[in-house]
Amino acid sequence: MSSNTPRRPVRDLRFFLTVPHSCSYLPDREATTLFLDPQESPVPGVYDSLALLGFRRSGRHLYRPHCEGCNACRSVRIPVEQFESNRTQRKIWRRNADISIRIMPAYFASTHYSLYADYIRQRHADGDMYPPSREQYRTFLTLDEPYAHLMEMYLHDELVGVAAFDQLEHGLSAIYTFFAVSEELDKRSLGTFAILKLVELSRQKELPHLYLGYWIEECRKMRYKQAFAPLEILDGRHWRQLIR
Repeated sequence: MSSNTPRRPVRDLRFFLTVPHSCSYLPDREATTLFLDPQESPVPGVYDSLALLGFRRSGRHLYRPHCEGCNACRSVRIPVEQFESNRTQRKIWRRNADISIRIMPAYFASTHYSLYADYIRQRHADGDMYPPSREQYRTFLTLDEPYAHLMEMYLHDELVGVAAFDQLEHGLSAIYTFFAVSEELDKRSLGTFAILKLVELSRQKELPHLYLGYWIEECRKMRYKQAFAPLEILDGRHWRQLIR
C-alpha cells in the first residue's frame, strides 16, 4: 500500500459491538467483539490505521476483541529485522527446502477449498469453523482487494498448504494458514514454515513487521507464537517488546 493513501480519521468511523458470546479460546468465558461498520469497506488507509490499533480482518470485516473485564487477547507482531530463527526453526526451514512458493490474489479456488475442508475436519472438528462449507470459506479467506493475497506451498507440484495474508504499508498480516494433514507432512511443520516464509517476504518487501494476530498466554493453541522472538505486543496504543 502506498504511504500516500488518503486516510479517514479513526474518530470518524462507525463501530458496532456484538452481543456477548462464548469465547473461542478460554473456557467458561464470554467474549464481545468490536466491528468496523460493515458499510465501511476495509480500504487502504482505514485498514492500515486500524491494524496499528490491533484490528484484524476476516473477509470484509475488521474487528478486535472488546471484552468487559478481560484483556487476555493481545495483538502481537514480529519486528522482522530483529528476528533470528531458533535451532528448531532453522531445522524446519532446511527440511522444507524442496517446497516451492507461489503468491496469488485471494480468489476462490476449488483446490484451496478442498485442502481447507480436509484440514478443518482433521484438525479443528471441535472448533467453531466445523463443519466447513464453501460459503464459510469464501466469506473468511477470499477478498477482491489488492492487498489480499494467498501464498501457495507446493511439494513436487502438489499443493500442500495455503497461507492467507495481507500487505499493509507497515507490514504483512498473517490471516490464516491451512495445509495437508498426514504423518509424513506433519514432520515438516508447515504452519511454522509458512510464518518463516512470510518473515522472509516481509524483508524482501522492506516491510518492518509481520502481524500474527492475537496471543493469549493461557491458550495452549497460541503458544507457538512465543517462539518467534523478539515479539512485540500492543499495550494500549503503543507496541512494546514482549519476548526475546
